[in-house]
Amino acid sequence: MRTISLSLLLCAALLTAGCSAGKDYVQPHIATPQAFKGWKIATPNDAKIGDKWWQEYNDALLDSYMQAVDVSNQTLAKNAAAYRYALALVDATKAESMPTLGAGLSASTSHSTQTGSSVTKTTKSVDASLQASWISDIWGKVKRAVEANEANAEATKADLAAARLSIQVLLAQSYFQLRGLDSQSILLNKILKDYTASLTIIQNQYNAGIVVKTDVLTADGALKAVRAQISELEITRAQLEHSIAVLIGKNPSEFSIAQKALHPQSASHASDLEIPSILPSELLERRPDIASAERRMKAANAQIGVADAAWFPQLGLSASVGAQASTLANLISTPNLVWALGGSLSQAIFDGGVREANKKQAMANYDESVANYKQSVLVAFGQVEDSLSTLKSLKDESEIQKEKLKLSTEMFNISKNQYDAGIVNELNTMNAEANLFNDMLLEVELQSRLKVAHAALVGGLGGGWNSSKLP
Repeated sequence: MRTISLSLLLCAALLTAGCSAGKDYVQPHIATPQAFKGWKIATPNDAKIGDKWWQEYNDALLDSYMQAVDVSNQTLAKNAAAYRYALALVDATKAESMPTLGAGLSASTSHSTQTGSSVTKTTKSVDASLQASWISDIWGKVKRAVEANEANAEATKADLAAARLSIQVLLAQSYFQLRGLDSQSILLNKILKDYTASLTIIQNQYNAGIVVKTDVLTADGALKAVRAQISELEITRAQLEHSIAVLIGKNPSEFSIAQKALHPQSASHASDLEIPSILPSELLERRPDIASAERRMKAANAQIGVADAAWFPQLGLSASVGAQASTLANLISTPNLVWALGGSLSQAIFDGGVREANKKQAMANYDESVANYKQSVLVAFGQVEDSLSTLKSLKDESEIQKEKLKLSTEMFNISKNQYDAGIVNELNTMNAEANLFNDMLLEVELQSRLKVAHAALVGGLGGGWNSSKLP
């Protein structure tokens, strides 16, 4: 009868092993627009974003820094460790559905003396045993827990990708800002040299009584203003250099970047960068932060199933076999065998509302994850639209600035010719030169801002990542 009962319990466990408490996960629908406002629909661009998207900028030093990120960045190291931890947690959860097997070996000696007698009886025994137990996952509690932890592991891997992309974008933007400052610094030092020469001429003219004192003061003030600009640039450049050092895992005190103009060969290169276009619906598959939010939503749904399973009884099966003898030799040759089979059903009748509270927590956590997912999507669309509108405005401004630069160049040339002809004084030429240099500085700054905005757009579109890279 006992064997029959155990068989029935085992059959019941096998027949119901496919059940899972809670609802299967279904990804919620997100309404997406047909196109981004910023795309030029009349001239669609099918440029693709590669894994090494920064190579479009054709900068070998930037490429080397990007490679150093994967090797030495400590934020990525932390996220990689979190991903390994999540994978180990999945393995540990899967193990809960497997039977456990244990073995034991013990030896004992006992002495007994009968009352009123000097006879002492000594008994020796050696016991060896094997025990097996298994808790059936009838209601799918372990299955749902595995599902939750697998989804969390995928989310953690997406977090790693999101962190990598964020660091790459920040590195590119910091690098372009630094190179923009280098271009401005080179230009300002040329201005400083010219202003110094102009001040000397005006000072000599004043000493000769040709110009008034205010001309000298004006020229001297312009010179000092340029020196102040150079000092301010040096402060900002040092901060950017230190930030880049940290991003690539270097000690800032031991790291430096040689000065170099942003684009000595072509000042208009940044405005010619391709703008990759995708459909808004593709953004949901391309952004690792969105993928992370979606995976956590799946994990939260599975946790509802875990909470539901707590309401159902738990079936446990156990078996043991053992051997007993007076000596270890007899244990091997002629043991006394003992075996046992058992089964149990357990169910909490009253828990003070713990299970109900756990169910409410799981449902609230799911609702929170849904809201977080939808918010992540909205933020992603907003970031892309911001980058597109910024790029468009900067390109328009750059075109206007090019025209303005042509005008200020022409005005400077006229003023220089007039000075050479003795029509105007040095201060007039210096003012015309100041206008020219200001326009040149703004042109360089715009090129840097264009590249920063372009990198932001690439990051907003998910870089070269897509959800197919998840397990």
